Amino acid sequence: MRTVFCDALVAQVNQPAFVFLTGDLGYKALEPLKTALDKRFINAGVAEQNMVSVAAGLARSGLRPWVYSIAPFSYARPFEQIRNDVCIHRLPVVIVGNGGGYGYGVMGATHHALEDYGTMLSLQHLRAYIPATDDDLTAQIQLLMKVDTPAYLRLGLSELPANATLPPYAPWRKLLAGGGPTIIVVGPLVGGLYAAARELPEDTRPNLWLVTELPFANIPAEFVAEARSAKAIITVEEHVAQGGAGRMLAQWLLESGIHPTHFRILAAQGYLSGLYGSQKYHRLECGLDAQSVLALARELGKGS
Repeated sequence: MRTVFCDALVAQVNQPAFVFLTGDLGYKALEPLKTALDKRFINAGVAEQNMVSVAAGLARSGLRPWVYSIAPFSYARPFEQIRNDVCIHRLPVVIVGNGGGYGYGVMGATHHALEDYGTMLSLQHLRAYIPATDDDLTAQIQLLMKVDTPAYLRLGLSELPANATLPPYAPWRKLLAGGGPTIIVVGPLVGGLYAAARELPEDTRPNLWLVTELPFANIPAEFVAEARSAKAIITVEEHVAQGGAGRMLAQWLLESGIHPTHFRILAAQGYLSGLYGSQKYHRLECGLDAQSVLALARELGKGS
């Protein structure tokens, strides 16, 4: 998504308040943005804590700063500054984390972001955005240029099949309807699931929902009605269960008096084998690949 990210931001350079800060990353990807923004593009160096504090100061002066690094360096290393300088003061700083989840593969745990949006959502006033596709990212960037609160934008890879067309952007979208369980997916993971599930017979095909903003807000009436009649609900996210969308949905279900027969949270489980591998390897190990998710859906569908 980095190329789309850069192009979408270049389209916003006519906004005089827009300022971009990078922690010495983005080479061979963000050069067009650097050229377009000129002095409003700041390489803050490998000093993420200071970069966030500088962004907070810029926001306090009336500017709209975006802060960029790979995900663990954008939320974990400067967490105190995000908390104290940005969120407590409700400043419109957009924190961008590239390579969410297991995105950096064999580079290992230090470069993975398995608890990023859960950690960030524990802070005041902040909302997380997890685009699933390039079009989602473009729509979210336009939205984030207008929000007046802190935000976290988690970048990954667009995994939707080339011939797929999604409904217009919304935080909640239903992508497939069928006679199987209800599956809610956060972000790019939906691509592989959509490709596999749409090939299934309609009577066994899951009802597939995509969520791209957290925490939940304005849950569609269609989903509420579906949840009330669903025998099985599964959530899927490349993030640990703690602080994730699955736990949020579980709380919402209980508070709404909705009690499906089966409820499962599929989430990142760290490193079960003790080994590091590709993003695909870690997803498979955690049961986040499309075939594992659909196998569970079939099992729960039979049991309902």
